[in-house]
Amino acid sequence: MKVFEKNGHKIIWGEALEALATIKDNSVDLIFADPPYNIGKKFVDIPDQWASDGSYLNWGYKWLEVCIKKLKNTGTMYVMTATQNMPYFDIFLRAKLTILSRIVWYYDSSSVQARKYFGSLYEPILHCVKDENDYTFNANDILVEARTGAVRKLIDYRKPVPTIYNSKKVPGNVWHISRVRYRMDEYENHPTQKPVALLERIIKASSNEGDTVVDPFSGSFTTSCVAKQLKRKSIGIEINEDYVKIGLRRLQIATQFNGAPLRRELKTYELPVDEKQTTFTLFEKKAKWNTSLQRRSKAL
Repeated sequence: MKVFEKNGHKIIWGEALEALATIKDNSVDLIFADPPYNIGKKFVDIPDQWASDGSYLNWGYKWLEVCIKKLKNTGTMYVMTATQNMPYFDIFLRAKLTILSRIVWYYDSSSVQARKYFGSLYEPILHCVKDENDYTFNANDILVEARTGAVRKLIDYRKPVPTIYNSKKVPGNVWHISRVRYRMDEYENHPTQKPVALLERIIKASSNEGDTVVDPFSGSFTTSCVAKQLKRKSIGIEINEDYVKIGLRRLQIATQFNGAPLRRELKTYELPVDEKQTTFTLFEKKAKWNTSLQRRSKAL
C-alpha cells in the first residue's frame, strides 16, 4: 500500500479494505462507493468476477461495514452496485443506516441493446445516513427547473399580488444524466467512469466546504476531482496502478510516476496522421479476423 497526498487530497494505492482500515473511525462526512459489480468487466488486468454471487455479497458486506464505521454520526453514504445485487445491499444497509432515497440514475441507450428482453438503462444508488434527524442536505445548491408540462408559467393568484410560482425544485429520485462518452472532454480510459454531473449533485447536496469525501473504489477519480473543485477534502482508494496514475494527474498531486511524465492519453482523433493510420489498420485487421472466425464457425 502506498499513499500520495497534497493540499488536503489523498490517494491510497491499495486494496479497499486494507486502505479503509487506515482511516480514522467517525471522521468522514461523505462516502461515495461505486464498487465492481461482479458482471465480468475487465479493469486492465483485474477481472470484475467473483467465484459466486455469495462470495461477492460477503465481500460487499465487509467493506460496507467498515465504511459505516468511518462515517461521522452526521455522515452520509451513497452506494452503487448492479441492479441484481442492490436488493441484498439494501436489506443489509437498512438494518444499520437510514435509507433516505433509492435513486435511479437513468441514461441514454448505448449502441448495443438487448433484443430478446428489456435492456437495462439505469443504475441504482442508495442514499443513506447514520442519523435521520441530523445530516447534511443542501437543497438550495442542487435545485433544478421543474417540468410542469405547461407552456406558460403558472401563477399563484391567492397572493395579494399575483406571483409566478417558483419553478425550481429539489430533484426527484430519477436522475437523467448522460453517461461519459469517448468524445467528451471529461473522458478517461476507464470502463465504468461516472460523470462529473452525477458527483456534483451528490457532493453539493451531502457535504459542505472543508468536509472530507471518501471514495473506496476511485477508478477514474471523478469523486476526488469534483470534491477538489467544490473545496472539499478527499481520500481516494484504488488498487489498479493505471487508474492511480489518472488520479495523480487529475488531482495534480504529481507530474511524474516512476520517472515517466503523467499525461492524458490521446484519443484516436487527436493522434498524428501516421499514428491514426496505424491504429485504423489494427482495427481493420481485428475486424477482418473476427469476420473470418464467424464464417468458419458457421461452416462447421
